[in-house]
Amino acid sequence: MRFLIIVNLAGKLAAILVCRTAPATALALWFTPDAVLAYHLFAPHAQGLVRVHRRFKTLRREVWLTIDDGPDPEDTPRILELLAAHGAHATFFVIGENAAIHPGLVRAIADAGHEVAHHTHTHPLGTFWCASPARVGRELDAATEVLRSTGANPMRFRAPAGIKNLWLAQALAARGLTCVGWSARGLERWCAEPREAASRATRGLSPGAILLLHEGPRVPANIRVAAILLVLERLKELGYQCVVPRPDQLVA
Repeated sequence: MRFLIIVNLAGKLAAILVCRTAPATALALWFTPDAVLAYHLFAPHAQGLVRVHRRFKTLRREVWLTIDDGPDPEDTPRILELLAAHGAHATFFVIGENAAIHPGLVRAIADAGHEVAHHTHTHPLGTFWCASPARVGRELDAATEVLRSTGANPMRFRAPAGIKNLWLAQALAARGLTCVGWSARGLERWCAEPREAASRATRGLSPGAILLLHEGPRVPANIRVAAILLVLERLKELGYQCVVPRPDQLVA
């Protein structure tokens, strides 16, 4: 993070120094570092600001199914039934505000043998990238407090849509949270039907993949749980198991 900030500031200074004699060069020096910084803020798999784990090491036909944006009173119980029917384990990256409203669902996730993880408190999709250090801390601490009140102890974190923040790495390290991304996702909000989302999530499947799907009202009602069912069925056809990897298995 410090290197990217230093490069950005150095570009601005250099642009000021040459603006009179080489205006085209000055424009390049001014805006190119901004583009690089923006890439590391908004590209989900960029590693310059925060180390993001995208896969895990395994010699078996195993994948990590992760489900974002819950808990949801309609979807979560149905998803838990699907996972139980398929003998699958998953990680639910839950939003703190939702967990505060539905603490029983958080406990149900853990009681069923699944992992409860951290997905910020309010899911500030449009503003997380520019949040102040204090606000980043509040997003992390408020959700952690809610989750711990249900008996969960989140150790893994996923940012909204994978968007990062200049202060995120330090905040996560101070709280013992590991940042997790994905290697494939369903993009359910942009799908016409569940088979399309399931196909995206399982395309190019290989051992150690991290699959991202969603629950809750941000996804059309006819897609979200149905897509998860189709993914589970496809994984079974291919002989894959859904597991929750150990921390030492994670790789960027």
